[in-house]
Amino acid sequence: MTAANFPECLSITLASEGGLSTERTDPGNWTGGKIGKGTLKGTKYGISAAAFPDIDIRNLTLDNVKPIYKTKYWDQIGGDTLPSGFDLATFDYAVNSGPARALRDAQAVIGAPADGKFGPVTRAKAATAGTREIKALCARRLSFMQSLAIWKTYGKGWSARVAKIEAKAVAMFLRGQPGVDAKAALADEAEKAEKTAGTLRKAGAAIAVSASGSAGTGAALPAEPNLLALGALMLAGLVVACVLVMRAAREKERAEAYRATGR
Repeated sequence: MTAANFPECLSITLASEGGLSTERTDPGNWTGGKIGKGTLKGTKYGISAAAFPDIDIRNLTLDNVKPIYKTKYWDQIGGDTLPSGFDLATFDYAVNSGPARALRDAQAVIGAPADGKFGPVTRAKAATAGTREIKALCARRLSFMQSLAIWKTYGKGWSARVAKIEAKAVAMFLRGQPGVDAKAALADEAEKAEKTAGTLRKAGAAIAVSASGSAGTGAALPAEPNLLALGALMLAGLVVACVLVMRAAREKERAEAYRATGR
């Protein structure tokens, strides 16, 4: 729990924030916060026109954005008082989706009232946050992102970013634990994620085969099968299979992120 973490957390976050983007399909690039609403100013270094409509986005420099990140994001989530690693996970989430949302999810995983405001109760509850809470927060963040209409456009990059932030946040936390071999612990996390990915892939493949009718053909069918019901059942099975495959891909990303962080 130290203000000294801010420069490192900012550096990690800025590594995921590119230069100027004026993509029209991103609502964050519009001063009105919705596609086609207001002026298309774009986003630069993670500073969006939607969040800062009066700023000259195009001409921002890194020196310009550091105080913005400190005041509008880090201070808003109480970054100076959050445990190492949990501060990074909350901060990066805040930059992407706003401090209030990031705090609500952070509060949910630590058992504090989820009001999106940092106060003494949140500070006290967060004091013991560790790897479990970091993972839970990143999972909730990804779930929120998947609910957004623009997930199809940005989902791949977002998913990779959340996996990277989780791994780096866990590494930051482990670094401060006496007697813990952080490198070994990160390798163990990678192995567990890899195993989970394999299990999910196999389960998804089995369900897909069964749902498509390629397996279980020896099962007894009713004399007059309800084809509509069977079709719905097959569709449901394929949906479940797709969900498992996507979860497997997520676990694979986590495994790769932990390996990269532990090198």
